[in-house]
Amino acid sequence: MPVAASESVTVFCPKDGKFSFFNSPYPSHRLFTGLDLYPACDFGEVAPSPVRGKVTKVRRVRCPRGRNFQDSGFDFVTLLQSLENSERTIKVLHVDPVVECGEVVEPGNDLGHLLRSGYFSFWTEPHLHVEVRSPSDPLRVRGGFPFYRLMEVNERAPLKELRGRVTKSRPEYALVALKEASVQGVTADIKGSGGLLDGGIPHYGWVGIHMEKPPGRSDLVKLCGKPIATIKAVHGNMCLAECTNFDFRVGGVPVGLSLYLFPGNSRPELKLVPYNPGALKLEESEEVSLNIC
Repeated sequence: MPVAASESVTVFCPKDGKFSFFNSPYPSHRLFTGLDLYPACDFGEVAPSPVRGKVTKVRRVRCPRGRNFQDSGFDFVTLLQSLENSERTIKVLHVDPVVECGEVVEPGNDLGHLLRSGYFSFWTEPHLHVEVRSPSDPLRVRGGFPFYRLMEVNERAPLKELRGRVTKSRPEYALVALKEASVQGVTADIKGSGGLLDGGIPHYGWVGIHMEKPPGRSDLVKLCGKPIATIKAVHGNMCLAECTNFDFRVGGVPVGLSLYLFPGNSRPELKLVPYNPGALKLEESEEVSLNIC
């Protein structure tokens, strides 16, 4: 499904996957220039290409060691010349390519094996990081072109509570199917209108807001009636908001939330992140409620 575009380059996400513009601590995700795609695959499995392009460069790169997890020991940068805009390069991270320079890929074609990069946190799931770049500046951390969201957001009333049933429980994280969530994600309140949340809160310090008619700067973002962020930047149909001082707790245990957008066939789930692996002890099928403190 087409979910984002930049410089006439379209990025696709599997309908049974999820995606995020803001759920990362790295600069491109604060500048609207980075997009993470989470196919329904595990580490080591082959991910589909999210773009139309011709492979121009594959570079194996060093990365930091993983904290509290065993990383792959390396990462890859794959560069592709866009077939939609030949003057733009597409940069893809976190896959060990099964394609070679000169090969052409279409969305859904095999691209590479998903890596557990040392750039990840211990709770990070397998994903591809995508940027649209100038061919003269394809590799820097900064410098990509901003994305626009293509997937339409359905207006839905903001959530009144964060309550649901645990669908997966691991030492690194737990997944919760919320009882009243939108089919596209978790909905907050911005001046009486619903906006989809996208990001890692409060641990990254900011959160993305998706609305068809974005609000103005300095507007307050509320979740279940509690203020959680203030909007600082608006780009197209997306906003970036700076988190206020708050915590989430489950049974007295502090957690962070990872929030994504869901394009189609998967049921949205809330990801609970403990601050240390194993600190959150939940049973699958258990019903839980989150408190905002």
